Amino acid sequence: MTVYLLRHGATEWSDTGKHTGRTDVPLTVVGEERARLIAGLPKDIPVLCSPRSRAIRTAELAGLTITEVTEDLAEWDYGDYEGLTTPQIRETVPGWTVWTHPCPNGESADEVTGRARRVLGRVSEDVVLVGHGHFSRVLAAVWIGQAAGFGVHFRHDPATVTVLDHERESPQIARLGVSS
Repeated sequence: MTVYLLRHGATEWSDTGKHTGRTDVPLTVVGEERARLIAGLPKDIPVLCSPRSRAIRTAELAGLTITEVTEDLAEWDYGDYEGLTTPQIRETVPGWTVWTHPCPNGESADEVTGRARRVLGRVSEDVVLVGHGHFSRVLAAVWIGQAAGFGVHFRHDPATVTVLDHERESPQIARLGVSS
C-alpha cells in the first residue's frame, strides 16, 4: 500500500506564514500554476480530500478525481492563533511552535496525532490524500510510528507530494515534498 500526500498550492496566507487552519483561503495565481504542474500521481486510485477550497482546487488542477471530501484531512486547528504568524504569537508566548506548545481553543498535538491515526487506519489500498502542510507532516510522522511533534523534522512545501510506502514490513517515507 502506498499513500500519496499532496499539499495544496500556495495561498496568500501560506506565502506570508499565517497559520491557516479553518479559514478558507483561495490559491494564489502561482499556487494554481504549480498545482497544474503536479505530475506522477496515479489517476486510478481513491482520492480523499480536505474540505477547504485550496485543497479541492489543487486536486482538480492536478487532474485528480476526488472520491471523498473529509474533515479528517483538514489542517491543524490553530484556534486563537488562526491567521497569526509565529513571530506574532511569540510576542506573547516566547519560543512558541505548533509542535511544542498548545493552540488555545484549537487542537492539541495529541488530538492531531489521533486524527492522523484515524485517517491512516481507514486506508487499506493505494490512495492520494490531499490536504495541508502541518497535517501532512503529522501524517508522515504517524506513518513511521511517531507522534505529531516529530513532524517538525519534515518539510512539505505547497504543491508538493510526499510518498509513504514500505520497505518490506517497515513503513518508510519514500519521497518527501517533491514537485513534479
